[in-house]
Amino acid sequence: MKRRLWYWLLAVPFAGTLLPPLYAHSTPALFGFPFFYWYQILWIVLSALIVWVVYAATREPGND
Repeated sequence: MKRRLWYWLLAVPFAGTLLPPLYAHSTPALFGFPFFYWYQILWIVLSALIVWVVYAATREPGND
């Protein structure tokens, strides 16, 4: 049962990109990229990290 709770963490990237009006603007820029673009790129990296964490937390011991 506790392992299933980890799957709720997968909803975080979905929620972070659900409402574009919250991040659809150009400032602040980072390395010349408008906020909209680097926010999306950041979520790609965070999503991969979150998926890895959920995988590591929910895999069965001894199944390598």
